[in-house]
Amino acid sequence: MPLVRIDLAADTSAETAAVIGDVVYEALRSTANVPEHDKFQVISRHARDELVYPAAGYLGITYSEQIVFIQITWSTGRSTEVKRALYQAIADGIHAKTGRRKEDIWINLVEVNREDWSFGNGEMQYVPRE
Repeated sequence: MPLVRIDLAADTSAETAAVIGDVVYEALRSTANVPEHDKFQVISRHARDELVYPAAGYLGITYSEQIVFIQITWSTGRSTEVKRALYQAIADGIHAKTGRRKEDIWINLVEVNREDWSFGNGEMQYVPRE
C-alpha cells in the first residue's frame, strides 16, 4: 500500500531513476512486508533550482546536487525498528547500485489510516464493507 514519490535532478538518467525506484520497492518488501506487486511510485525530475536544501548542510549532513528526496506514504502501525531498517536499506541499496552518496538520500514517511486508500473503483479496499 505505499505510495512512493521520488524527486531527482533533471539530469538523472532514466536507468538511474528506475534503479532507485526498484531499490525503494525491494527495501519496502524486505523490511516492511509490503506485498508483491504493491509498487506505486511517482518519479519526478526537477531543475536544480527546484530541489531546495541547505547548502551548508543540516544536522551535520552535507548534501550535493545529486540529492534524492523520497517520500513514502503508508499505513500507520510499523515500529521504529522497521522504519530504521527501511531507511538503512534504501540508503545502502541506492549507494551500492548507483554510487550516490548515502548523505544524499533524504527520506520522509507519511503515515495514514487504512481507510485513507482507494486503489480504484471508488472503493476502500482495506476497510470491510458495512
